[in-house]
Amino acid sequence: MGGAARMGKFRSRRKTPGGGEGKRLTGRLMVHRDGYGFVTPENGGDDVFIPARYLRGNLHGDKVEVELEPRAGAGKREGRVVRTLQQGVTRVVGRYRQGERDGVVSPDEQRIGDILIPAAASAGAKAGQVVVAELTAYPGERRPPIARITEILGFPDEPEVEVLSVIRRFELPHEFPPAVLAEARTVPQLPAEADLAGRTDLRGRVTVTIDGETARDFDDAVAVEREGANIRLWVSIADVSHYVRPGSPLDREAYLRGTSVYFPDRCIPMLPEELSNGICSLNPAVERLTLTAEMLFSPAGERIAATFYPSVIKSAARLTYTVVSRIVEHDDQEAKLAHRALVPHLMLMKELALILTERRSSRGSIDFDLPEPEIILDLQGETTAILRSERNLAHRIIEEFMLAANEAVATRLEELELPSLHRIHEPPDQAKLEALAEFLGPLGYSLAGEGGVIGSVEIQRLLATASGKPEERLVNRLLLRSMKQARYAAENPGHFGLASPCYTHFTSPIRRYPDLVVHRTLKWALQAGSGRRGRLRGGPFPGYPEKLPEIGEDTSRCERTAMEAERDLLELKKVQFMADKIGEEYDGFVDGVTAYGLFVELEEIFVDGMVHISTLPQDFYRFLETEHTLVGERSGTRYRIGDRVRVVVAAVSPERRQIEFTLAGVTPPVRAAGEEYVRRPVKGKKPEGWRGGRKPAGGSGGERSGKGGKTPRRDGGGRGGRKRG
Repeated sequence: MGGAARMGKFRSRRKTPGGGEGKRLTGRLMVHRDGYGFVTPENGGDDVFIPARYLRGNLHGDKVEVELEPRAGAGKREGRVVRTLQQGVTRVVGRYRQGERDGVVSPDEQRIGDILIPAAASAGAKAGQVVVAELTAYPGERRPPIARITEILGFPDEPEVEVLSVIRRFELPHEFPPAVLAEARTVPQLPAEADLAGRTDLRGRVTVTIDGETARDFDDAVAVEREGANIRLWVSIADVSHYVRPGSPLDREAYLRGTSVYFPDRCIPMLPEELSNGICSLNPAVERLTLTAEMLFSPAGERIAATFYPSVIKSAARLTYTVVSRIVEHDDQEAKLAHRALVPHLMLMKELALILTERRSSRGSIDFDLPEPEIILDLQGETTAILRSERNLAHRIIEEFMLAANEAVATRLEELELPSLHRIHEPPDQAKLEALAEFLGPLGYSLAGEGGVIGSVEIQRLLATASGKPEERLVNRLLLRSMKQARYAAENPGHFGLASPCYTHFTSPIRRYPDLVVHRTLKWALQAGSGRRGRLRGGPFPGYPEKLPEIGEDTSRCERTAMEAERDLLELKKVQFMADKIGEEYDGFVDGVTAYGLFVELEEIFVDGMVHISTLPQDFYRFLETEHTLVGERSGTRYRIGDRVRVVVAAVSPERRQIEFTLAGVTPPVRAAGEEYVRRPVKGKKPEGWRGGRKPAGGSGGERSGKGGKTPRRDGGGRGGRKRG
C-alpha cells in the first residue's frame, strides 16, 4: 500500500461479537467525524446509534441494514451494520497528499475519512491540489476505500477553485446542455401580440418591483389601490410556464436543478439568462406576461375576495429595498422627490403590510427575526467585510404580499379539490419544546400551551415577549433550532410556522421549480373554468397527479442540497476572512454549547467559531444538555448559551471550514495523555458534537426562497438572505 497507507487514518473494524439476532431495519447512515454513526430508519422512528466497532467500513450516506442490539438500555437504540444495501458515496472532492509511493485524498466532507489513491491513478496531481476522485473500491472492515483522480481543479488559492470545489462536491448542474441553450435562444425578447390574447391588461396600473440592489431577475411585481375602507392588492408573477413547456429541454433541466443556487459572487440559475434575466424578468418599462393574484383585504386584514388570471404588465419602476425604506420608514425627502409619483402607492403598501403582519401574528404565525451574514467582496472577489444583513420595512412589505399570494393560490386549489404541490411545515417535537421551556424558565420566559401542547401561538407570543430584550437573539436562535424544515409535498398537513392550513409556493417560478408546477396547475384550472376536478379534462402536465409526490421529494432534496452548498461556501469565505486575524481579540457571545466546547459568535464581525473544551481552564466539565451549559465540577464555573465572552482567534482551517477561538486571558492547560475533561454523552444518544466547525445542526421550519439581495427566508422560521414566499 506504500507510504500513503501509513499517512491515511484508516479505521480497522473488529468482528462483531455474538449476542443473538435482534430486530432489523434499514436506513441511511450518518457517520460522525469521530468514527461512530447513526442510522435514520426509512420507515420512521428514532435514530439508531452505531458504535465505531459495529460499522463495517461503511461511508457516510450508505443505505444499510442494521440489527438492533438487544442489550441496549431502556429508551436507547443501538445497533450494528449487517449489510450494505446501497453505496452513498461514488466520488469525493478534497485535497491531494503525496506519500512515498501512493497518495491520499482528504475529502472536504469531514464525515468521510482519507481515501487511498494508487500511484497509477493520481492523474499527475500535485500535493495540495484540490481534486475530484471516483471510488473504484469500497472500504471493507479492514480495507480502506480506493479511488482514482478524475479531475484536478487546481490549488486552493487559484481563481475559481473554491467555487468549483463546492459545485463538484454537491454535484450542482452549472452548465446548460446545448439543447437547453438552443431552446433558450428561440425565446423572443418581447411578447408577441398573439401572446396577449386572453390576458387581462394591467399595463395602465402603477405596478412596481422591489428588490435588492444587486438583483438581476425580477419575478414579482406589486400594485395597490384603496377601495373605500378596503385595500386591493395585485401580485403579478412572471408567467414562466408560457415559455417553459412540460417535457421540453428547458423544463427537464429546470427540474434537474430544482432551484437557483446563490453564492456571494454569482448565481447558478435554474433557467438560462435569456429567460431569468430576459423575457421572464419583470424589467421596468417593458411588456411582460404574468400570472396575477388579485386580492381584496378588509381593514382588519381579512382576505374577502381573490381572483387569478393571466395578465400583461409594464412595470413603472425597478425599486430597491433601501430606497423604499427611506421613503416609508425614514421620510427621506430626497427619495420622496425622486419618486414622488409613487409615494402614495408605497405608503398604502406600508399600511396594508402592517395590517397583514398584525393579522398573521394574532393567529400564531411565527416570525423569527435573525440577521444573516452578508459577504462584501472587492473587484478581485476577495472578502472585505462580513456584515449582518438586517430586515427593513420594505422587506416586510414584499414578504407579506408574497405570503398573501401564496396562501390565496393554495386555498383556491384546495377549494377546487385539485391535487397540487404544497409547502408544508410539520410541528416541532414537543419534547424539544418542553426542554426549551425548562431552560427558558429561569430567564423569566414562559412557554406552555393548553393541554400541555405548545403551538405556534405560544411560540410567537414568546418571541414577542423577548423582542427588544437582551435575550431576544438567544430566544430566537433556540426556537429556530427546535423547528423542523419545511418541504414540498403532495399531501397537505398544513404549515405550522405560518399557522396556515394551506400554503404553497407560487411567487418565484424563475428560481424554484415547485412554483412552476403550481403555475401550470392554476392555469389549467383557469383555462378549464371554475369547475372542480371532476369537470376538468386532462391535466396540467403529463403524469399529473401521480407524479406530484415524486416531484415534491426531488425538489425538496434539490433545495436542501442548494442550502448546504451555499452554507459551505459561506463558511469558507468566513474562514478565509479570519485567516490574517490570528491572535486578535474580539467580543462575542456563546450561541451554542456542546459536550465538546462552546460556539461563539463575534459581535464586530459576523462569524462564529469553536472554543474547544480542551482549551478551557483545567477542570472536569459536565455537559448539561437541557440547560445548554458546561459546568466545571471542581471550580463550579458555568459556561452557558447567551454568555458574553472575549475570545482570541487561535487558528483557522479552510479545509475543515473551522475557526478556533480561545478565551482571552486563559492559557490552555497542559493535559496528561488520555486525560478526560468532559463527561461523555450517554451511549445510544446523539451527542451535540462539533460538526465541521459549525453550530449544532438545528432544523428550520423556514423557507428557502433563493434570490440574492432579496428579503430573508422567513416562511415560518427560516434562514435569512432571500425573498420570503
